[in-house]
Amino acid sequence: MDEWRLVINEPMDGAMNMAVDEAVLASVSRSLAPPTIRFYRWSPPAVSLGYFQSLQKELDLAACRKAGVDVVRRLTGGRAVLHQYELTYSIVAPEDNTKVAGSILEAYLAISGGLVEGLAEMGITAELAAGTKPGAVASAVCFEAPSMYELVVGGKKLVGSAQTRRSGCLLQHGSILIELDPDLLFSIFNYDTEESRNQAKKLFLAKATCIKDILGYTPDPARLIACFTNGFSRGLEIKLREQQLAAAELTLARELSSGKYQTEAWNGRK
Repeated sequence: MDEWRLVINEPMDGAMNMAVDEAVLASVSRSLAPPTIRFYRWSPPAVSLGYFQSLQKELDLAACRKAGVDVVRRLTGGRAVLHQYELTYSIVAPEDNTKVAGSILEAYLAISGGLVEGLAEMGITAELAAGTKPGAVASAVCFEAPSMYELVVGGKKLVGSAQTRRSGCLLQHGSILIELDPDLLFSIFNYDTEESRNQAKKLFLAKATCIKDILGYTPDPARLIACFTNGFSRGLEIKLREQQLAAAELTLARELSSGKYQTEAWNGRK
């Protein structure tokens, strides 16, 4: 059975979270680290923009500052995500790794199998949604509608994921919603009218769900991580060995955080 690295991080700010994902991608692409699954959270809350989104068009930056919400741009495409009450996973592996080989959608399918197994361990039955391909979106806000191979429970989206391919490696990360805060979410995006904002919020509540609403309680993060660790082990048929990030990865991540992910040149470039 293939052995992959498991990394569990304490909550970090948005720039550092994205910087670590890129640092791990660099490490795996150079064969300095094995395929890696990482779990992390966000403090303070942050909104991450998709690679191709316009910051000025989509976000009300004054509202973000007032609410204490960081802003960061991802390497991956797709829509904006508010990272607040969630567990985030990321997977980095060579494109030709047999566990995730194939097209973007085939890799989505393989990774979704691990997510389904993790949710099942918590007593949640999820299924893969049929929808549009990743990136074919009309709304700025993630979770309003499922894309193909995203996970839904009772027809509502629970996990939203995005993927990119760089330097011969796959990076996929995704948000597993623990709780929802639609008031905050829709206060930080730009809308032409309050009516359109309220309509978007109504659509979101009809299309998205969270673990708390499904189970009736908020599970401990450690339990969530344990369930999804087991889920990925079964779904991908791998052995996960917990390790720390290498010193070189942390050094690169700090450099990327300050020199890229905290900068206007990166975050405001679209």
